[in-house]
Amino acid sequence: MTGSAQDTDLTATITALREELAGLEDERMRAVNAKRGDDHAVNLTALRGIAKRLKTQPELAHALWEEPARDSTPKLLALLISRPSQYSREDLDRMLRGAGTPKVHDWLVNYMVKKSRHREVLREAWFVDPDPVIASAGWALTSDRVVKKPDGIDQSALLDQIEAEMTDAPERLQWAMNECLAQIGITNIALRARARDIGERLEVLKDYPTPPNCTSPFAPIWIDEMVRRADDG
Repeated sequence: MTGSAQDTDLTATITALREELAGLEDERMRAVNAKRGDDHAVNLTALRGIAKRLKTQPELAHALWEEPARDSTPKLLALLISRPSQYSREDLDRMLRGAGTPKVHDWLVNYMVKKSRHREVLREAWFVDPDPVIASAGWALTSDRVVKKPDGIDQSALLDQIEAEMTDAPERLQWAMNECLAQIGITNIALRARARDIGERLEVLKDYPTPPNCTSPFAPIWIDEMVRRADDG
């Protein structure tokens, strides 16, 4: 197939997907998502169904990510049909800076960056980025290291930084730091008491409304609940 024919097929596929996604939009869902800073109006289960049909398509994923659109739905679909290996370190950094919404940001970090060979160099760079949204991704990757590969991570220094900075951190960064605080308390017995104490004194997310049968994001409660579950086996 010639390049021109490939381009024509790709354009036709994107046009068809644009129409399909438009037909699935629910403005009530958009309004609900807007309260969380998101802008998509397509049910994510339905979006995953489309991705399952399309399977992995790197070229289409790239085109969808760059697709001019009124909301982030094409970017979300792009991530669902991507492979982490198709993106360079520079690609992932550029994509994070252009993610736009919390859902795209979270999916990019969890589905692509955490599975990428570039995750550690990006973690180190993003962790100290002056943009708090970018820094939140660095903290998310650090929490992942704390849980999965803690060797080489100075968790006492992380607690020092959390203690000094979390209270006044912007919302996205504060949430990411709070998760790291909780994961240190859950996984590191030697630092558990200190992590709980920091959470108790700072009271970050202490009054966050939590639905029934869900665990509070308040770090001391989160730590205690996950430790209890582990002990119960």
